[in-house]
Amino acid sequence: MNTPTRLAGFGAIAAVVFGIALLVGRAVGPVAASDSAAPSHETHAGDATASDTPQDPAEAETEIPGGLMTSQDGYTLTLDQPRALPGDAVPVSFTINGPDGAPVTAYDVQHEKQLHLIAVRRDLSGFQHVHPTLTGGTWSVDLALTPGTWRLFADFKATGGDALTLGTDLAVDGSYEAVPPAQESRTATVDGYQVTLDGDLDAGADARLTLSVSKDGKPVTDLQPYLGAYGHLVALRSGDLAYLHVHPDGEPGDGTTRPGPDVVFHTAVPSAGTYHLYLDFQHDGVVRTAAFTVTAGGTGKSQPQEHGESSGHAH
Repeated sequence: MNTPTRLAGFGAIAAVVFGIALLVGRAVGPVAASDSAAPSHETHAGDATASDTPQDPAEAETEIPGGLMTSQDGYTLTLDQPRALPGDAVPVSFTINGPDGAPVTAYDVQHEKQLHLIAVRRDLSGFQHVHPTLTGGTWSVDLALTPGTWRLFADFKATGGDALTLGTDLAVDGSYEAVPPAQESRTATVDGYQVTLDGDLDAGADARLTLSVSKDGKPVTDLQPYLGAYGHLVALRSGDLAYLHVHPDGEPGDGTTRPGPDVVFHTAVPSAGTYHLYLDFQHDGVVRTAAFTVTAGGTGKSQPQEHGESSGHAH
Protein backbone atom coordinates (compact mmCIF):
# COMPACT_ATOMS: atom_id res chain seq x y z
CA MET A 1 0.00 0.00 0.00
CA ASN A 2 1.53 3.40 -0.98
CA THR A 3 1.92 6.28 1.48
CA PRO A 4 -1.06 8.41 0.24
CA THR A 5 -3.35 5.40 0.49
CA ARG A 6 -2.19 4.64 4.06
CA LEU A 7 -2.71 8.28 5.09
CA ALA A 8 -6.20 8.35 3.60
CA GLY A 9 -7.13 5.18 5.49
CA PHE A 10 -5.81 6.59 8.74
CA GLY A 11 -7.81 9.78 8.24
CA ALA A 12 -11.01 7.86 7.69
CA ILE A 13 -10.50 5.79 10.85
CA ALA A 14 -9.72 8.92 12.90
CA ALA A 15 -12.87 10.60 11.63
CA VAL A 16 -14.99 7.62 12.65
CA VAL A 17 -13.41 7.49 16.14
CA PHE A 18 -13.90 11.25 16.60
CA GLY A 19 -17.53 10.98 15.54
CA ILE A 20 -18.24 8.17 18.00
CA ALA A 21 -16.54 10.08 20.82
CA LEU A 22 -18.55 13.20 20.00
CA LEU A 23 -21.84 11.28 20.08
CA VAL A 24 -20.97 9.62 23.41
CA GLY A 25 -19.97 12.97 24.91
CA ARG A 26 -23.24 14.54 23.87
CA ALA A 27 -25.27 11.60 25.22
CA VAL A 28 -23.66 11.52 28.66
CA GLY A 29 -22.97 15.22 29.13
CA PRO A 30 -20.27 16.91 31.21
CA VAL A 31 -19.70 16.43 34.91
CA ALA A 32 -20.76 19.57 36.73
CA ALA A 33 -18.44 20.22 39.66
CA SER A 34 -19.90 23.50 40.85
CA ASP A 35 -23.06 25.55 41.01
CA SER A 36 -21.75 27.88 38.34
CA ALA A 37 -22.09 25.23 35.63
CA ALA A 38 -24.38 26.05 32.72
CA PRO A 39 -27.56 23.99 32.34
CA SER A 40 -26.80 20.49 31.11
CA HIS A 41 -28.91 17.47 30.20
CA GLU A 42 -29.18 13.93 31.61
CA THR A 43 -31.34 10.77 31.73
CA HIS A 44 -32.14 7.71 33.83
CA ALA A 45 -30.85 4.34 32.72
CA GLY A 46 -31.78 2.40 35.83
CA ASP A 47 -31.71 2.99 39.55
CA ALA A 48 -29.80 0.96 42.11
CA THR A 49 -31.87 -2.00 43.25
CA ALA A 50 -30.73 -4.26 46.04
CA SER A 51 -30.34 -7.95 45.32
CA ASP A 52 -29.19 -11.03 47.16
CA THR A 53 -26.10 -11.16 44.95
CA PRO A 54 -23.75 -8.17 45.07
CA GLN A 55 -23.39 -6.48 41.71
CA ASP A 56 -20.13 -6.89 39.84
CA PRO A 57 -18.28 -3.54 40.25
CA ALA A 58 -16.99 -3.74 36.68
CA GLU A 59 -20.55 -4.18 35.43
CA ALA A 60 -21.76 -1.29 37.57
CA GLU A 61 -19.26 1.03 35.92
CA THR A 62 -20.73 0.31 32.48
CA GLU A 63 -24.29 1.24 33.46
CA ILE A 64 -25.57 4.80 33.27
CA PRO A 65 -27.01 5.88 36.64
CA GLY A 66 -30.36 7.61 36.89
CA GLY A 67 -30.86 11.29 36.09
CA LEU A 68 -27.80 11.76 33.88
CA MET A 69 -29.68 12.38 30.64
CA THR A 70 -32.66 14.35 29.40
CA SER A 71 -33.84 11.68 26.96
CA GLN A 72 -34.00 7.91 27.21
CA ASP A 73 -35.96 5.09 25.59
CA GLY A 74 -37.79 7.64 23.44
CA TYR A 75 -38.92 9.78 26.40
CA THR A 76 -37.74 13.39 26.77
CA LEU A 77 -38.05 15.86 29.65
CA THR A 78 -38.64 19.42 28.38
CA LEU A 79 -38.98 22.52 30.54
CA ASP A 80 -41.42 25.15 29.27
CA GLN A 81 -38.91 27.79 30.39
CA PRO A 82 -35.23 26.92 30.99
CA ARG A 83 -34.72 30.08 33.10
CA ALA A 84 -36.60 31.45 36.09
CA LEU A 85 -36.57 34.28 38.59
CA PRO A 86 -35.88 33.48 42.26
CA GLY A 87 -38.75 33.31 44.74
CA ASP A 88 -40.55 31.28 47.38
CA ALA A 89 -43.23 30.01 44.97
CA VAL A 90 -41.86 30.03 41.43
CA PRO A 91 -44.13 28.33 38.87
CA VAL A 92 -42.30 25.63 36.91
CA SER A 93 -43.89 23.56 34.14
CA PHE A 94 -42.63 20.79 31.89
CA THR A 95 -43.68 17.93 29.64
CA ILE A 96 -42.55 14.34 29.19
CA ASN A 97 -42.69 13.67 25.46
CA GLY A 98 -43.07 10.04 24.44
CA PRO A 99 -41.64 7.99 21.55
CA ASP A 100 -44.31 9.46 19.25
CA GLY A 101 -43.15 12.99 20.05
CA ALA A 102 -46.38 13.92 21.83
CA PRO A 103 -46.68 14.76 25.55
CA VAL A 104 -47.37 11.69 27.69
CA THR A 105 -50.76 11.84 29.43
CA ALA A 106 -51.00 8.35 31.00
CA TYR A 107 -48.77 7.39 33.93
CA ASP A 108 -48.71 4.51 36.40
CA VAL A 109 -48.96 5.36 40.10
CA GLN A 110 -45.75 4.65 42.00
CA HIS A 111 -45.61 5.25 45.75
CA GLU A 112 -49.01 6.94 45.60
CA LYS A 113 -48.03 9.49 42.93
CA GLN A 114 -47.79 9.52 39.14
CA LEU A 115 -44.58 11.56 39.16
CA HIS A 116 -42.02 12.57 41.76
CA LEU A 117 -39.99 15.72 41.11
CA ILE A 118 -36.70 16.30 42.92
CA ALA A 119 -35.15 19.78 42.72
CA VAL A 120 -31.56 20.24 43.93
CA ARG A 121 -29.32 23.26 43.58
CA ARG A 122 -26.07 22.13 42.02
CA ASP A 123 -24.02 23.18 45.04
CA LEU A 124 -26.45 21.03 47.11
CA SER A 125 -27.57 23.99 49.22
CA GLY A 126 -31.23 23.36 48.40
CA PHE A 127 -33.39 20.22 48.13
CA GLN A 128 -37.11 19.73 47.42
CA HIS A 129 -39.22 16.62 46.79
CA VAL A 130 -42.57 17.67 45.33
CA HIS A 131 -45.44 16.27 43.28
CA PRO A 132 -46.56 18.37 40.31
CA THR A 133 -50.09 18.50 38.91
CA LEU A 134 -50.80 17.08 35.46
CA THR A 135 -53.09 19.06 33.15
CA GLY A 136 -53.39 17.66 29.66
CA GLY A 137 -49.79 16.69 29.00
CA THR A 138 -48.16 19.44 31.07
CA TRP A 139 -46.88 19.08 34.63
CA SER A 140 -46.81 22.17 36.84
CA VAL A 141 -45.63 22.95 40.38
CA ASP A 142 -44.35 25.85 42.50
CA LEU A 143 -40.75 25.65 43.74
CA ALA A 144 -38.76 27.72 46.24
CA LEU A 145 -35.76 28.76 44.16
CA THR A 146 -32.64 30.74 45.01
CA PRO A 147 -30.24 32.11 42.35
CA GLY A 148 -27.99 29.52 40.75
CA THR A 149 -28.34 26.38 38.68
CA TRP A 150 -30.88 23.80 39.84
CA ARG A 151 -31.04 20.19 38.74
CA LEU A 152 -34.56 18.82 38.25
CA PHE A 153 -35.23 15.06 38.30
CA ALA A 154 -38.54 13.67 37.01
CA ASP A 155 -39.09 10.18 38.44
CA PHE A 156 -42.00 8.42 36.68
CA LYS A 157 -43.35 5.42 34.79
CA ALA A 158 -45.34 6.14 31.65
CA THR A 159 -48.09 3.57 31.12
CA GLY A 160 -46.66 0.85 28.90
CA GLY A 161 -43.06 1.99 29.46
CA ASP A 162 -40.27 1.35 31.96
CA ALA A 163 -39.68 3.35 35.12
CA LEU A 164 -37.32 6.23 34.33
CA THR A 165 -35.65 9.21 35.93
CA LEU A 166 -34.90 12.03 33.51
CA GLY A 167 -32.94 15.13 34.50
CA THR A 168 -32.43 18.66 33.26
CA ASP A 169 -31.09 21.97 34.55
CA LEU A 170 -33.02 25.13 35.41
CA ALA A 171 -31.09 28.41 35.56
CA VAL A 172 -32.34 30.82 38.24
CA ASP A 173 -31.30 34.44 37.70
CA GLY A 174 -29.58 36.58 40.31
CA SER A 175 -26.22 36.84 42.03
CA TYR A 176 -25.13 33.97 44.24
CA GLU A 177 -22.14 32.50 45.98
CA ALA A 178 -21.64 28.76 45.76
CA VAL A 179 -21.64 26.94 49.08
CA PRO A 180 -18.43 24.97 49.85
CA PRO A 181 -18.73 21.18 49.45
CA ALA A 182 -20.30 19.48 52.45
CA GLN A 183 -18.03 17.45 54.72
CA GLU A 184 -18.86 13.87 55.66
CA SER A 185 -21.75 13.83 58.12
CA ARG A 186 -23.78 10.96 59.52
CA THR A 187 -25.91 12.97 61.94
CA ALA A 188 -28.54 15.53 60.96
CA THR A 189 -30.70 17.86 63.04
CA VAL A 190 -33.94 19.26 61.62
CA ASP A 191 -36.74 21.00 63.56
CA GLY A 192 -35.60 19.48 66.84
CA TYR A 193 -35.30 15.95 65.42
CA GLN A 194 -31.99 14.10 65.36
CA VAL A 195 -31.42 11.53 62.63
CA THR A 196 -28.38 9.25 62.52
CA LEU A 197 -27.10 7.13 59.66
CA ASP A 198 -25.48 3.74 60.22
CA GLY A 199 -24.00 1.64 57.43
CA ASP A 200 -21.45 2.01 54.65
CA LEU A 201 -21.71 2.46 50.90
CA ASP A 202 -19.45 0.37 48.69
CA ALA A 203 -19.42 0.59 44.90
CA GLY A 204 -21.14 -2.30 43.17
CA ALA A 205 -22.22 -4.04 46.38
CA ASP A 206 -25.48 -4.08 48.30
CA ALA A 207 -25.36 -1.83 51.37
CA ARG A 208 -27.66 -1.84 54.39
CA LEU A 209 -28.36 1.66 55.68
CA THR A 210 -30.23 2.30 58.92
CA LEU A 211 -31.66 5.75 59.58
CA SER A 212 -32.70 6.30 63.22
CA VAL A 213 -35.01 9.16 64.24
CA SER A 214 -35.17 10.68 67.73
CA LYS A 215 -36.48 13.86 69.34
CA ASP A 216 -35.32 15.43 72.60
CA GLY A 217 -33.11 12.40 73.13
CA LYS A 218 -36.00 9.92 72.87
CA PRO A 219 -36.53 7.49 69.98
CA VAL A 220 -39.49 8.32 67.73
CA THR A 221 -41.63 5.20 67.56
CA ASP A 222 -44.70 6.62 65.83
CA LEU A 223 -43.47 7.78 62.43
CA GLN A 224 -46.35 8.34 60.03
CA PRO A 225 -46.64 6.83 56.54
CA TYR A 226 -45.60 9.20 53.78
CA LEU A 227 -46.32 8.12 50.20
CA GLY A 228 -46.84 4.56 51.44
CA ALA A 229 -43.61 4.25 53.44
CA TYR A 230 -41.99 5.38 56.70
CA GLY A 231 -39.19 7.06 54.79
CA HIS A 232 -37.89 7.93 51.34
CA LEU A 233 -34.20 8.16 50.57
CA VAL A 234 -32.58 9.98 47.65
CA ALA A 235 -28.85 9.66 46.97
CA LEU A 236 -26.93 11.99 44.64
CA ARG A 237 -23.36 11.41 43.54
CA SER A 238 -21.12 14.44 44.02
CA GLY A 239 -20.10 16.15 40.78
CA ASP A 240 -22.50 14.87 38.14
CA LEU A 241 -25.46 14.39 40.56
CA ALA A 242 -26.17 10.84 39.40
CA TYR A 243 -29.50 9.96 41.01
CA LEU A 244 -30.64 7.03 43.13
CA HIS A 245 -34.10 6.77 44.69
CA VAL A 246 -34.66 3.86 47.05
CA HIS A 247 -37.28 2.81 49.57
CA PRO A 248 -37.08 0.99 52.88
CA ASP A 249 -37.70 -2.56 53.94
CA GLY A 250 -41.35 -3.39 54.42
CA GLU A 251 -44.30 -1.04 54.43
CA PRO A 252 -46.79 0.36 56.95
CA GLY A 253 -49.45 -2.14 57.95
CA ASP A 254 -47.60 -5.27 56.82
CA GLY A 255 -47.54 -6.62 60.36
CA THR A 256 -43.76 -6.59 60.73
CA THR A 257 -42.48 -3.11 59.87
CA ARG A 258 -42.29 -0.84 62.90
CA PRO A 259 -42.99 2.92 62.65
CA GLY A 260 -39.55 3.89 63.90
CA PRO A 261 -37.19 4.75 65.26
CA ASP A 262 -35.24 2.80 62.62
CA VAL A 263 -35.92 2.94 58.89
CA VAL A 264 -33.79 0.43 56.97
CA PHE A 265 -32.78 0.74 53.32
CA HIS A 266 -30.85 -1.47 50.92
CA THR A 267 -29.16 0.04 47.89
CA ALA A 268 -26.04 -0.10 45.74
CA VAL A 269 -24.10 2.86 44.38
CA PRO A 270 -22.49 2.69 40.91
CA SER A 271 -19.02 4.00 41.82
CA ALA A 272 -16.72 5.05 44.63
CA GLY A 273 -16.87 8.67 45.73
CA THR A 274 -18.94 11.12 47.74
CA TYR A 275 -22.72 10.80 47.95
CA HIS A 276 -25.30 13.17 49.40
CA LEU A 277 -28.31 11.45 51.00
CA TYR A 278 -31.69 13.02 51.76
CA LEU A 279 -34.22 11.27 54.00
CA ASP A 280 -37.86 12.39 53.91
CA PHE A 281 -39.87 11.30 56.97
CA GLN A 282 -43.20 12.35 58.46
CA HIS A 283 -44.10 12.93 62.10
CA ASP A 284 -46.90 14.95 63.73
CA GLY A 285 -48.30 15.62 60.26
CA VAL A 286 -45.19 17.35 58.91
CA VAL A 287 -42.71 16.00 56.34
CA ARG A 288 -39.10 16.84 57.14
CA THR A 289 -35.84 16.22 55.29
CA ALA A 290 -32.57 15.13 56.92
CA ALA A 291 -29.38 15.47 54.85
CA PHE A 292 -26.15 13.43 55.06
CA THR A 293 -22.83 13.22 53.21
CA VAL A 294 -20.99 9.88 53.02
CA THR A 295 -18.09 8.42 51.08
CA ALA A 296 -18.45 5.16 49.18
CA GLY A 297 -15.49 2.82 48.98
CA GLY A 298 -14.57 0.84 45.91
CA THR A 299 -13.74 -2.61 47.28
CA GLY A 300 -17.09 -4.21 46.47
CA LYS A 301 -17.19 -5.89 49.90
CA SER A 302 -20.27 -4.40 51.55
CA GLN A 303 -22.33 -7.06 53.25
CA PRO A 304 -25.14 -8.48 51.11
CA GLN A 305 -28.66 -8.23 52.49
CA GLU A 306 -29.74 -10.94 54.89
CA HIS A 307 -31.80 -13.80 53.57
CA GLY A 308 -35.50 -13.12 53.78
CA GLU A 309 -35.29 -9.31 53.92
CA SER A 310 -37.10 -7.35 51.26
CA SER A 311 -34.93 -5.09 49.17
CA GLY A 312 -35.38 -1.39 48.61
CA HIS A 313 -37.06 -0.62 45.30
CA ALA A 314 -35.76 1.98 42.90
CA HIS A 315 -38.01 3.60 40.36
